[in-house]
Amino acid sequence: MPHRPFTRGVHHLGNGCHAWLQPDGSWGYSNAGLVSDQGETLLVDTLFDLAHTREMLEGFRSAVPAAARIGTLVNTHSNGDHTFGNQLVAGARMLASRACAEEMAARRPEVRAQMQQRWREFGEAGLAVHELYGGRFDWTGVVYTPPTETFEQELVVHVGSRQVRLVEVGPAHTRGDVLVYLPAERVVFTGDILFVDAHPAIWAGPVANWIAACDRIIGWGVETVVPGHGPITDPNGVRRMRDYLVHIRDQARQRHDAGMPEADAARDIPLDGYEHWLDRERMVVNVHALYREFSGGRMSTSGADELHARMRRWRAEATTPAPGPTLEGA
Repeated sequence: MPHRPFTRGVHHLGNGCHAWLQPDGSWGYSNAGLVSDQGETLLVDTLFDLAHTREMLEGFRSAVPAAARIGTLVNTHSNGDHTFGNQLVAGARMLASRACAEEMAARRPEVRAQMQQRWREFGEAGLAVHELYGGRFDWTGVVYTPPTETFEQELVVHVGSRQVRLVEVGPAHTRGDVLVYLPAERVVFTGDILFVDAHPAIWAGPVANWIAACDRIIGWGVETVVPGHGPITDPNGVRRMRDYLVHIRDQARQRHDAGMPEADAARDIPLDGYEHWLDRERMVVNVHALYREFSGGRMSTSGADELHARMRRWRAEATTPAPGPTLEGA
């Protein structure tokens, strides 16, 4: 696959497919997609707030006039950076897995907006949200806009003459992850089943499902892969994610079986070959999910707010300079 620049805005993939990329792909900066044919359109995901979603929609409309009216929206999973802009395509057929819709109902944007506006009242979780997202996204005015239809396992839809397969592969990243696959065009929009050059976050698991999802994408023989975060890639990018998941699974297993606390394991696991990946603090979430899985789900599961707080502490510790020598050691 020829190198594609990782630049903000619309990227033409050929055969009626486009991607909207948001460098650098870190917290909140997700990608979206557009499929068009014969005047019909399908949008893959909205973005984290109304301003970013409007910019994306305007970009797609400039490239594809038919995108002035989005006929179908697919939410690949429940996270706000893929759903909070849904209200801007009201009137479209909105599709998601049943599990995705259930998670969306439990994590409404109005609650996130309240935390953003009054973050000091939410303790360390509020501080984490403020540091990760404050000033970059604005959730004021975002209204919960759920899917109009849900499905389980697989749903086939058509955009003009193009066949689009919606394939549920969760629980993995979240409970209801969906791949948007165009067999004839050999293109797949992965949502957050794929991060490129960034650590993923295993919010749901099990990790075996995520590895199986990577294997499925590779087995399809696609040529173009649009990740949920990061630059456009090909099956080699999917293999890289698969290798990462296998690596941290095996390394975490060794430490779990040796009795190492999960917080220590998150720092101890070697990341040779992945040092340049963004957002290493997500190892906190990943090791937590793996330890929970290794314990048969019997361990208490921390909520997303607590895990954000833990990641915020990890980031703070990782960026704090080591103390200088003491008088005794001088």
